[in-house]
Amino acid sequence: MISHSRRHCVVELQALPLRIGQIRRIISAQLRHWQLDPLIDRAALGVTELLSNVHRHAQPDKTCTVEIELRLGRLTVSVCDSDPRLPVRREIEVDALETSGRGLALVEAVSEAWGARKHADGTGKAVWFSLRAAPTPVAPTAPVGIAAKPVRDPARAAPAAVDPAPAAPALPVAVPVGARPG
Repeated sequence: MISHSRRHCVVELQALPLRIGQIRRIISAQLRHWQLDPLIDRAALGVTELLSNVHRHAQPDKTCTVEIELRLGRLTVSVCDSDPRLPVRREIEVDALETSGRGLALVEAVSEAWGARKHADGTGKAVWFSLRAAPTPVAPTAPVGIAAKPVRDPARAAPAAVDPAPAAPALPVAVPVGARPG
């Protein structure tokens, strides 16, 4: 199910690798629609990491909800799942050869704030991050002045298309004697 409002989008899904790519595309399209193009890469990376954590760790299933909301100049991306265990950001050494475990460190690096909270009923949690949102500049709305100068000189002949078919021979025109040609 996908629901949209002017500044809110919610998508429910199974956090499977194929679905994660689809969510990145949905987030990118929604941010383009909201004219927040500069946030696309960071939001897509953050949501990918959060969904990868659901895929890897969430129990008993991989069902989750992704929510993006633009409010008061901040974009918030949340991923809610049914596993009540809160994530823990691991300290990673710079030269570590680990191939995983950097998800929340990446989310922290690309966002301005992040966090996690248990659902009030204890049935799961929400992990979120936020970004300061500045819309992409749009074309000016004021009229643009254009000089009233012709693009080309009207005295010059415009190029004409040439018909490749041979021209028919000209027919003689008879003009009565004493008549003036018009």
